[in-house]
Amino acid sequence: MQDSPLLRQDSGGIATLTLNAPGSLNALSNAMLAALSGQLAALAADRSIRVVILRAEGRAFCAGHDLREMQAARAAPDQGKRAFADLFATCAQVMRAITALPQPVIAQVHGIAAAAGCQLVASCDMVVASDQARFGVNGVNIGLFCSTPMVALTRKVPPAIAFEMLTTGAFLDAARAAQVGLVNLVTPPETLGAQTRALAETVAGKLDAAVKIGKRAFYDQIGLPLEAAYAQTGEAMVENMLWRDTDEGIRAFLEKRPPDWADKG
Repeated sequence: MQDSPLLRQDSGGIATLTLNAPGSLNALSNAMLAALSGQLAALAADRSIRVVILRAEGRAFCAGHDLREMQAARAAPDQGKRAFADLFATCAQVMRAITALPQPVIAQVHGIAAAAGCQLVASCDMVVASDQARFGVNGVNIGLFCSTPMVALTRKVPPAIAFEMLTTGAFLDAARAAQVGLVNLVTPPETLGAQTRALAETVAGKLDAAVKIGKRAFYDQIGLPLEAAYAQTGEAMVENMLWRDTDEGIRAFLEKRPPDWADKG
């Protein structure tokens, strides 16, 4: 099991996925993308899991796509174009699956997150980073503009910051990444795991149905015109209000007592 490119451990309603290919700096190889796709599908159907943490082994969080695999695909006669199209489509499907996952996903970033690795971070709902972490969409340095990574990045940081990163290939340190909105919390390396777990436990302690309804509504309304956004989120509020546990939560608040939720995780 330890040879798998992706490991999963569940504890207290929190699933921890660990990128486990430190020799390739946890590159998003075909095997890694397939493993992520499979685990995300399994998590989407797992009602026992309330929050997901995404972390990595080794000195990097994720170096992006596996360039050796990409070069091998280019060398295959008449297959390079199709192989690249399939790779980027699979990667996009994995990134969309993170956003579509009912459970919130927290990236725990200890080292470099580069190119599609930065895309992976930006696709997560929240990010806790070591003060040693760095973030970049640096494909331009090797002549490959990070067009697909910029989709997730431009939905997290201001356009001018994203364009700066994309065209200079420069990395943001953790402090600046937090300043521009890519990272939620920066912490010393020795407390990274504990801080990430604490955030996950806080979210896991909320009413699961409310968080899942809210996450779906959050992404559904982004980019909609104001009127459509209010219509969309109004429907989500109605759905949420009709839950038995929401009624119990309101009653408990008014009666100044802890809620007796049926969904206890």
